Amino acid sequence: MSVKLYELAALVRSKNAGPFALTIDVMFAGRAEYVRVRDSGVLDAGGVAALYGVPVEAVRVFHYEPALAIKVSMPRTVPSGSRLDGDVYGGQFHAPLVMLDVPPLPAAS
Repeated sequence: MSVKLYELAALVRSKNAGPFALTIDVMFAGRAEYVRVRDSGVLDAGGVAALYGVPVEAVRVFHYEPALAIKVSMPRTVPSGSRLDGDVYGGQFHAPLVMLDVPPLPAAS
């Protein structure tokens, strides 16, 4: 059964990585949850690019198993602090990710 990303992650946060870039951290309390999300592909560059409306080649996804964490970096669609910016600190950009459906891992054969 699918579950939402927020049900598996211990922490999902976003923040600016300078005025033109954004980083999103997804951290897990257990290895099983980390592996489920990592292996599901829901946090791949293509899916993130489509969700945020940025070019796929500009999205970087990093898996860091020792910390049970996944980091996503991408350009902001508007610069931080610009007239059109609705979140100058980048602290609310993680919201679309938390509602992603994460399917169960296939049963081992």
